[in-house]
Amino acid sequence: MKSNLMIKYCPYCGDKLTRKMVEGRKRLFCPECERVYYENPTPVVAVVARDKEGQILLVKRKLEPGKGKWALPSGFMEIEETPIQAALRELKEETGITGRFKRLIGVYSNKSEVHGYLVNIIYEVEVVGGNICAGDDAEEAEFFAVDQIPPLVFQSHREALGEVLK
Repeated sequence: MKSNLMIKYCPYCGDKLTRKMVEGRKRLFCPECERVYYENPTPVVAVVARDKEGQILLVKRKLEPGKGKWALPSGFMEIEETPIQAALRELKEETGITGRFKRLIGVYSNKSEVHGYLVNIIYEVEVVGGNICAGDDAEEAEFFAVDQIPPLVFQSHREALGEVLK
């Protein structure tokens, strides 16, 4: 599995990094300044949003991973954002829909060939406004009846939706 950033040089001194056993696992290490570069997972958020009829909002992805496949509205957290703020921002950017936090569904870890290790934080939100339209990195945005939901590309999205539909 690739690391998230594919760092080759020390961010502190610029020397070439190596892998060394530190704290019980192989880690990126700078032999020049003797610092460890910790490779941490990247936080991702997603939302399960339902309309007044109980239909589920999905997006068809415009980009890899999962280009052309259906997923929950989702994306990366940004600096100085809470996970909830990031989830509501991604919902608006990808679908034109505004939402309100309802509850945390779960936290899931995944390995992505494109982005490395991820921690997925998935919320249920209430739709409070907006007009549905695909935006940002979504090719399409559409509400689906529960019995008409297409296959979802990400395992964490399938698990979270399963929790909501129990």
